[in-house]
Amino acid sequence: MSTNAIASPRSDSAQSPKYTRSKSSGSSFEMFAWLFMRLSGVILIVLIFGHLFVNLMVGEGIHAIDFGFVAGKWADPFWQVWDLAMLWLAMLHGTNGVRTIINDYAERAGTRLTLKTVLFIASAVIIVLGTLVIFTFDPCPPGAVIDLPSFCTVP
Repeated sequence: MSTNAIASPRSDSAQSPKYTRSKSSGSSFEMFAWLFMRLSGVILIVLIFGHLFVNLMVGEGIHAIDFGFVAGKWADPFWQVWDLAMLWLAMLHGTNGVRTIINDYAERAGTRLTLKTVLFIASAVIIVLGTLVIFTFDPCPPGAVIDLPSFCTVP
């Protein structure tokens, strides 16, 4: 009978030599990232269900959603800020979640760096473009004469 013992999962012999990470730097970034996920998740629940309720339940429901509906909503600064908060929190929440997955599953430091760089660039581009759309949206574009919201005046 053989007495070969399996090493404890937390022992040094169980660690793969190619998978090394630096020891904790004493930074509390991960704690703040964990806390951000919990708080942003709760706030996102309120923002998303408020968004869905206003868009789908109030008024004529889903049949009323068209260019004029969005133009009317974004004519009000309240809804611009609401949608902006939803965009920013959703993107940052999702980016932080994917960053955690990359940290957990990418074995090599170079792979982690590349994946996180692509993630952060893509997230920044989406946040910037979404913010620009929300604040530069013109509900009454010059030269358009059809399908304008009722509050637009035709010259």
